[in-house]
Amino acid sequence: MPSRRHFLHTCTATAAAATLPNLASHAADAPKPFSFILLGDLHYDSLSHHDMKWLDAHHGGDLSQIQNYSRLTAEVMPGMFAAIKQRIASLRDSAAPPAFVLQVGDLVEGLCGSAELSARQNREALAFVTQADLGLPFVFTKGNHDVTGDGAKEAFDEVLLPFMAKEARILDSTATHTQANHTLTFGDSQFAFFDAYDKTSLEWLEAVAAKRTAKHLFVTIHPPVVPYGARATWHLYAGEKLKAQRTKLLDILGQQQAMVLGGHLHKFSALTRNAGGKSFSQLAVSSVVSSLNQKPKDIRHGLATYTGDQINLEPKHSPDTATQRREIYATERKEVTSFEYADTAGFAVITVNGPHVEASVYSGSASDPFQTLKISV
Repeated sequence: MPSRRHFLHTCTATAAAATLPNLASHAADAPKPFSFILLGDLHYDSLSHHDMKWLDAHHGGDLSQIQNYSRLTAEVMPGMFAAIKQRIASLRDSAAPPAFVLQVGDLVEGLCGSAELSARQNREALAFVTQADLGLPFVFTKGNHDVTGDGAKEAFDEVLLPFMAKEARILDSTATHTQANHTLTFGDSQFAFFDAYDKTSLEWLEAVAAKRTAKHLFVTIHPPVVPYGARATWHLYAGEKLKAQRTKLLDILGQQQAMVLGGHLHKFSALTRNAGGKSFSQLAVSSVVSSLNQKPKDIRHGLATYTGDQINLEPKHSPDTATQRREIYATERKEVTSFEYADTAGFAVITVNGPHVEASVYSGSASDPFQTLKISV
């Protein structure tokens, strides 16, 4: 017969051992680190996508940019996507393997002139993405160029929206949507894709925030929420009549300590801003790459550079609004707590590891990032 002490020791050991599988199960259920590729504006284009008579009559001043985007699509974009594919391959065996590619809007140039040409442009852009064989789901938000021009909105709904839904469901089987505003959850992160061109989006985001349970909230919005660079009037809800909407958006993002991902200005910028009693971060990238071996220029580092002097980065842009843009910076500067900027294009790798989120930003097809920074707040 075992002694009482031996019996109690055996019972204690057995009870402790019985709890080990549960502990192991909880450890196995803990979200694993992951990464994703962040792409800025692409403006996929070809001259054959445009009704030139319509363009001349309605957007004649945009012909030169269409010619440039068409050239970059043919000559530079394939090399850029090859570099991204190589970066994805290098990350597959890392501690935070890549899960998807996220693009921030203006996938296409738009301005085609008809629903038929717009649909063709969209299909060819998606074919290019598919044929690039990145090996990851490709998710994106709506940009202004994606729905600009006669028939563009209809073509977006016909071609791009179903692709959005299909790719989102690969990552999150519960992700169902029939509009550009949608969410998906991956690991310990929720991604809210905000349609900046739908009047109901702010209320939608408020509802998403109210039901949030994920550790991290990423909000993908094509135009900036917080201005940066020379074009300080190009942020969301910039008009005086939209002041209440902007305040509400800022408060939601701050209270949620969100990470905003965007583009629109074709520059790199990272900042943090106080709002709603807390703070949020904003990261903007561009993928309109003019040269694979480009180097960053006009670099601005630190809060001391977040001033109205940013308007001098593009001295020819809207001289009649110079005073207004300086005043915007004077107001925003009171709440912005960190700031980075550079004129460059490429892509970023975002790494999510527990409470820490980091962005490594690449210029062109460079093998090493020109800047790595924390974006979690």
